[in-house]
Amino acid sequence: MLTFQDVSKIYDGGKKAVANMTLEVEKGEFIVFIGPSGCGKTTTMKMINRLIEPSNGTISIEEENILDKDPVQLRREIGYVIQQIGLFPHMTIQENISLVPKLLKWPVEKRRKRAEELLGLVNMDSEYLDRFPHELSGGQQQRIGVLRALAADPPLILMDEPFGALDPITRDSLQEEFKKLQQSLGKTIVFVTHDMDEALKLADRIVIMRDGEIVQVGAPDEILRQPANEFVEQFIGKDRLIQAQPNIQTVEQIMNPEPITITLEQTLSEAIQVMKNKRVDTLLVVNEEQKLQGFIDIEIIDQSHKKNTLVKEVVDKNLYKVEKGTLLRDSIHRILRKGIKNIPVVDKNQTLLGIVTRANLADIVYYTIWGEIEPNQSAG
Repeated sequence: MLTFQDVSKIYDGGKKAVANMTLEVEKGEFIVFIGPSGCGKTTTMKMINRLIEPSNGTISIEEENILDKDPVQLRREIGYVIQQIGLFPHMTIQENISLVPKLLKWPVEKRRKRAEELLGLVNMDSEYLDRFPHELSGGQQQRIGVLRALAADPPLILMDEPFGALDPITRDSLQEEFKKLQQSLGKTIVFVTHDMDEALKLADRIVIMRDGEIVQVGAPDEILRQPANEFVEQFIGKDRLIQAQPNIQTVEQIMNPEPITITLEQTLSEAIQVMKNKRVDTLLVVNEEQKLQGFIDIEIIDQSHKKNTLVKEVVDKNLYKVEKGTLLRDSIHRILRKGIKNIPVVDKNQTLLGIVTRANLADIVYYTIWGEIEPNQSAG
């Protein structure tokens, strides 16, 4: 799909921003470039759509040298998403999304229909089409920036730190949303970031750069387990030790398969009794079919017991959950760095399967260092 062959970028004075890069990107692959500031990752990306012209070597898309194409036409055939989003404030959301299709002279009806289809991909309905960017939240605006890059259905999309300016919660949610979108659409993505957690979460392969050169290329797990040198080890960070444990990769391998639950129809008095008996301060709420509905904790009960009597009247549906098969490293990040107490694990039908807790992770740390316990025997 995308090939670099001995590509360099040399500025006046002989400084090499990128040096003799050779790399092949497969169709449908999510490639993330990462490295310290000034390593050449953004320069590499901008050479793909000729915002920066390569000094030497060949960059090919579908075996065609990009230098043989008109640069304006080339850019219209490649999606591009940047951190600053770059929506035009005087244009409606439909006009912003349809910018490239308009340049390609798509009919008006076709452009509107395409914009409506794309909004549906990110759970935004057609009422947003006639709004203006200032009427949207930061996360919604960034979604529109991504949809604009998809509008003309390009096979290749470039993304330059697109989520860097967002708050952590919105950023996490957009990362997950976009990864699912990429997998469903089969687009080839070249993504630049300085955030290793983001790279590990999104990438099929990570390209680590330093001083204009590729230091290591590999799948996230491969890089975690077999860093090429001391620079890569330091760049990854010591705190990711447990992510590199080769025998433990997904949440179901360490979850407690018997989470403490309460049903919607039970009373708050019963919930308090369960908490006392099990010595916990939070219960997961399920329906009769064991589908996860939310949670209640002692604080919710304390604030509402005088005016409510049933669990279904006070259940908090706003909780983070993951599906079976989710990589453990993503849950580790949530629990250890964002202060989440635990993460329910569900199947595709939202049936509750188990829960990952801080105690589970403590067992993993012990197992990684000493190797003397089975991690799935945690009491949770």
